[in-house]
Parts: sequence; structure tokens; C-alpha cells
Amino acid sequence: MPKILVIEDEAAIRRVLVKILSEENSAYILEEAEDGLQGIEILKKEDFDLVLCDIKMPKMDGVEVLEACKKIKPEIPFIMISGHGDLDTAVNTMRLGAFDYISKPPDLNRLLTTVRNALDKIELVVENKNLKKKVSKNYEMVGESEAINIIKDMIEKVSPTDARVLITGPNGTGKELVAHWVHEKSLRSTGPFIEVNCAAIPSELIESELFGHVKGAFTSAVRDRAGKFEAANNGTIFLDEIGDMSLSAQAKVLRALQESKISRVGTDKDIKVNVRVLAATNKDLKLEIEEGRFREDLYHRLAVILIKVPSLNDRREDIPMLIDYFSKKIALEHGSGQKSFSDKAINLLKEYDWTGNIRELRNVVERLIILGKSEIDASDVQLFANK
Repeated sequence: MPKILVIEDEAAIRRVLVKILSEENSAYILEEAEDGLQGIEILKKEDFDLVLCDIKMPKMDGVEVLEACKKIKPEIPFIMISGHGDLDTAVNTMRLGAFDYISKPPDLNRLLTTVRNALDKIELVVENKNLKKKVSKNYEMVGESEAINIIKDMIEKVSPTDARVLITGPNGTGKELVAHWVHEKSLRSTGPFIEVNCAAIPSELIESELFGHVKGAFTSAVRDRAGKFEAANNGTIFLDEIGDMSLSAQAKVLRALQESKISRVGTDKDIKVNVRVLAATNKDLKLEIEEGRFREDLYHRLAVILIKVPSLNDRREDIPMLIDYFSKKIALEHGSGQKSFSDKAINLLKEYDWTGNIRELRNVVERLIILGKSEIDASDVQLFANK
């Protein structure tokens, strides 16, 4: 239920505001403060979804209340209440972070519309925060090995910058997870994160996929279409398996990096883009360069920061943590209780050659949970791990 604080030194105005709001929605929880100082004390102790605050008050005026609250609880929207002579000040409070202002005496429709809009905004902010938490849970970086801690440290350092990152490592090691974390911890985290699997797109379609096309550019181009670079504007594009990209597409990506411009297939018209590029590959790009399959100039543009993700065989000490993490996750997905793994089962899994890396380990854990006993032991591993 929305909780609203009304800070107003004129008792008659305060009563009118509370009456209007309570009649609008009986679910509103309404509290009152008779001056700015009392309002700040209440705000320090309690959480609110919205504050209605008069500008001219004794002890502490509305501007001071707004500035103080933005330091302690910046997410709370403020609607300022202004007298006729306070309009300039009211407009200035918008620059300080107020959601809106209403004039005295309050117009019923204007007041209710502004309150609804402010509450909608805070609800959206909460939804976005919850969504980001869910996204983060899907991309947890599990492990405390030295190799993983080095990667975590690099992510913390590089994420706030706009530096391009090339992520290398064998298939199944979690390169896309690293890319997600770089984006989520970056200043672009509120912008789009667009993934492109370069290996999954036919070479004749990769340019259209990345840069878009205009109607008539080729047989099936029946309308104009924006590409992934445009979709990622003001955010991040992740070019997964970039080692499989055609040379002609590489040339266009190079131009996008050099000039922050792209052009759709079928036209020379430039489109400005503001995109951070992350890339990943399981290939040795230096060998690809030597054999003429990858552009050296593009490699140097992409590899400003190089993050090497180790194979699971190189971080075996993380296997117990990964087993526990996948066990909980799989139990939640299946709607079943979590199964435990005996020490012997875990030690046996630590000894295996994990050619498929994290992806293979997850599949094995899921198979053992489905087919094994209530506590997974060494005999279950030997029977069902198929190693």
C-alpha cells in the first residue's frame, strides 16, 4: 500500500490534502508533519513512497527538506506545494530532483494526477530494481579460486569505463557471464544489452543482422530493418564468437568502432551510434590473423582489455561451490527438494576431465539429481555421470 507523507505548516491546507488523498484511495497510508524539521525526523525513521512538501515553512523550508532527503533517501519522489510567490522556487526544486509541484490552493484533478504519476514512477523503479536482481541471479559468478578472483577484480576495474573488452576461453567456461557482469556494473547498465552469436548467423546474413538493411537491399528485404548496433545504442553490444565473423562484416565493425557510425545494407547513409563493444571467442585470434581469417586492426581495436576465462580443469577447487549452486538452482527449476552430494561424490567429480567445462558440469549435476538417490554418492556418479 502506498505510504505518503504530507509536510505542510498550514493546518487547513494539510487537512485538505489528507482528505483529498484518503477519498481518492482508501489504501493510501497517510502521515502528517507540521514543519520541515518534523518532516525530516519522520523521513529518517520511516520509509515512504511519496512526499508532498510545502515550500515556505518555519524552522526548515521545503527546499532544505528536499535537499536533505535526497542525501538520505534519494529514491523518494517529492511533490512541492507552492504559494503564488513561490513559483520560481518551485521550478528550481525540479532541478534539485523534485518530481513536480502544485500551486495553492490545490486543484483536485491536478493534485491527483500528479500523485498517481509519482507513485507509478516509484513502482517502475522498484520493478526495475527487482528485475535487475533477477538478472543478476541468473548470471552469478560462482567460485573463489585465484583465477576467478582475478577476473572479478578486472571486471570491477574495467566496468565503469567504456573500454572495449575481448573475452577468451574454451566453450562452456562462461564468457557470456563475464560480458553480462561488465555491462551490469557499467555506467550503461540502464541501457540495452544486445547479444549476437556470430557463429549462429549465416555469413550472408551477418551484416544485415548487425547493421540492418533498407527495403529492397536483397530479395527478402521487404521493409527497412534496424540492426543490432542500433538496438544497442547507449548500451552494450556483445559479439559472441566473433572469430567466426566474415571478413566483410569485420570491416564494417571496424568502421563502427573507429567512427561510431554504421550504415544499413543497401544504403550509404550514415547512422551515429553510441555503443560499447564487448566480444568473445574460443579461437586463437592471433593464429586466425596469421592465416588471414581475422583482421589484425580489428583485433587491436577489440582487445583493449583482454580477459581470459579459465577452463574448469584449471579451477577444480571451485567445483564443490558450483555443484552446490547448480543443485539449488536445479531444485528450484524442477520444483523439488535439493539433493546433497557426499564428499566422495564431490571428490570423484573433481577428478574428471571437464572438456565441456561449466556447461558440462551443470548437465551432469542435473542428470545426477534426476536419476540419483536422495544423497548423491560415488556410485551414482560412476553410474550416471557418463564420464
